[in-house]
Amino acid sequence: MNLLTQMEQSISTLPDQYKNMNSDELNDLVSKIKQNLGDELFIPGHHYQKEEVMKFADARGDSLQLAQLSANTTAKYIVFCGVHFMAETADILSSDHQSVYLPDLRAGCSMADMADIKQTEVAWDELTSKFGDTILPMTYVNSTAAIKSFVGQNGGTTVTSSNAKRVMEWAFTQKERLLFLPDQHLGRNTAYNLGIPLDQMAVWNPITETLIYEGDLQNIKVILWKGHCSVHENFTEHNIKQVRNEHPDMSVIVHPECRREVVALSDYNGSTKYIIDTIENAPSGTKWAIGTEMNLVKRLIKEHPDKQIISLNPHMCPCLTMNRIDLAHLAWSLDSIEQGNPVNQIKVNEEVSYYSKLALDRMLSL
Repeated sequence: MNLLTQMEQSISTLPDQYKNMNSDELNDLVSKIKQNLGDELFIPGHHYQKEEVMKFADARGDSLQLAQLSANTTAKYIVFCGVHFMAETADILSSDHQSVYLPDLRAGCSMADMADIKQTEVAWDELTSKFGDTILPMTYVNSTAAIKSFVGQNGGTTVTSSNAKRVMEWAFTQKERLLFLPDQHLGRNTAYNLGIPLDQMAVWNPITETLIYEGDLQNIKVILWKGHCSVHENFTEHNIKQVRNEHPDMSVIVHPECRREVVALSDYNGSTKYIIDTIENAPSGTKWAIGTEMNLVKRLIKEHPDKQIISLNPHMCPCLTMNRIDLAHLAWSLDSIEQGNPVNQIKVNEEVSYYSKLALDRMLSL
């Protein structure tokens, strides 16, 4: 039995009573329970969530921001509308009196799943045998608690798409080389912005357990984990060229999880918050092609009718794992809490939590 099968069999399935409720009934149930639980309940909603869920969020934002907000509330129950690694981070930062729940345990992150702890330990042994004690591990916050813990134990730090450049600058004051997990594109774009040439970046393939690089290994400054965001990798150079041809007066803004070639051709690039702030502050009448998740793009189109906004890739689908969280699962999660039998609690063990927080704190201290 493989890991995926074991995980699927361990997941509590949505009871029929919620499957059979219509949207009005589900909306009424969620509203009622939110009112009943009051300040004991906090619902953080990630920017990529469906509107049917996001309308009930007490706060919306990026993963780390939402985890911090959750920990700073007095709420006893945190029902995280996002994906698994986000709920883990919320549990790591939360207090003992708080419990974190994920409405649907199938809501994972394909990028985070591209780096598991066993693969990382194998890579670390191989790379340190080649380069000695010259490597500092770094991980994007879009990673599992186990990876954050590994990084924390080995003197490294987490990064967000907002602070990656600043944190990477610090990292190079600590060690000669960096191992960047799990998103090769954010790592490559960040290092390139720091002036590190592409020919000083290698890629570690965790499947074949090989280092991909042509040239003298001693020239390597950054080792990029071969992982990616399945949404952002689907934006292409062709998409940008098509926008330039059809809308020559339209600005292109993309997330740094996109490929290097796409970021290079865009007008602006930055974190989800950067994209949102840029659109909000843009003059009325401006035109934008946005290279990020479709639920967010649709929300920006709705919230800014005075601007012409399109998706950089018109055929892009919403993040499939994010969309696991729907209104029925949210209703089930809240109802189970109110009934005293909560489901799908996310609990990170004490040791992993300790070292994960160490990695997060190193980042936050900067």
